[in-house]
Amino acid sequence: MFSSFKTWAGFVKLSHTIFALPFALASMVLAARAHHGWPGWKTFGLILAAMVCARTCAMSFNRIVDRKFDQANPRTAARHLPTGQVSLPGAIALCAASGVGLVLTSFFLNPICFYLSPVALLVVCFIH
Repeated sequence: MFSSFKTWAGFVKLSHTIFALPFALASMVLAARAHHGWPGWKTFGLILAAMVCARTCAMSFNRIVDRKFDQANPRTAARHLPTGQVSLPGAIALCAASGVGLVLTSFFLNPICFYLSPVALLVVCFIH
């Protein structure tokens, strides 16, 4: 089970997601200072979940779209999709599940986040 988690974590570069989390949390802190203060643990957890879902969706989408280029490039030929470590249906399922995860977490954050979540998905998948 750990090797499977390690494979999927490598596929979406989970370590890079963890590195990016302080930037999302810094934005939360700045927004909190402008409003009521600490937003609470629920909001904190939802922001973390939304960040991880958005980045996972973006990375898996990028890996899916680039798989043929990765296979042709000697530098990237050893990535997960070209080598078969991760299946294409599995990668698509992860991309879809993390996209749905972002929409669901945004629903619980607030209505504006929810309504804008499809725009966020378009941005992270197509404009980066």
